[in-house]
Amino acid sequence: MRHVLVGLSAAATLVVVVGLIRPVFVGRSSVVQRLTDPLRTDDVPLVGVPLTHSLWIPNDASAPSATSRRRAAPRSSKRLAFEADRRAFAQDLLATGHLGSARAWRIADAAVRQAYALQIPPALVLGVMLTENTTLRPTARSNVGAQGLMQIMPRLWKPVLGRLYGRDLRDDATNVRYGIYILRYMHDRVPRALGPEASYRTALLRYNGCVRGTNTRNCHRYPDVVQRYVLRNAKSICRGKSFRECVVMPLYRSKVG
Repeated sequence: MRHVLVGLSAAATLVVVVGLIRPVFVGRSSVVQRLTDPLRTDDVPLVGVPLTHSLWIPNDASAPSATSRRRAAPRSSKRLAFEADRRAFAQDLLATGHLGSARAWRIADAAVRQAYALQIPPALVLGVMLTENTTLRPTARSNVGAQGLMQIMPRLWKPVLGRLYGRDLRDDATNVRYGIYILRYMHDRVPRALGPEASYRTALLRYNGCVRGTNTRNCHRYPDVVQRYVLRNAKSICRGKSFRECVVMPLYRSKVG
């Protein structure tokens, strides 16, 4: 069973999260308008914003938390960081060779917006997505009924998230929003006493449904598989940073920061 132990606890959490979610961009500007334009294939290599400005890549372990940096950053810096992450996500999707630029842009927009809203590193989203659905088929369905890009169990999560995100799990944006919510939900329930690596691994095992490791053989290796996909495929998002810098520490700080 995947995404276990949800039920009423998840529903209660949803009430709180709905109140916290805010779009990254509010109001209108030339930058906002440009975000609605389709991403051309020849536009992808021209990403000009240095990804070292990303909100998700801290300079060192002693730097202020991701939360405090976001509060202090000017709105223009947030916009540049969001644009950098969104375009990098689209570029990494295109590099897989499994989809075209229009679909890559739509997925990247939904994924990075939701990642920013729920404070999940975009590189982690990409890693989980490729682990769950290597060829990125929106109609993919597992033998236990998990659906779409991030292999969501509809029986467990539609009753909880359907009114907020929609019910069509074959829709890329809907599926990604579900997946990122579940990542946030699972990580929030990791014991606070755990360190960064243990927190990451525990959250990923829970996302995969690998609680005791009795239902799926070798499911305890799931976090390692996600890490390999991040290192191999999130090159534009992480831009040379280590997995710890790009995923583990930002995820950890999103809970304790």
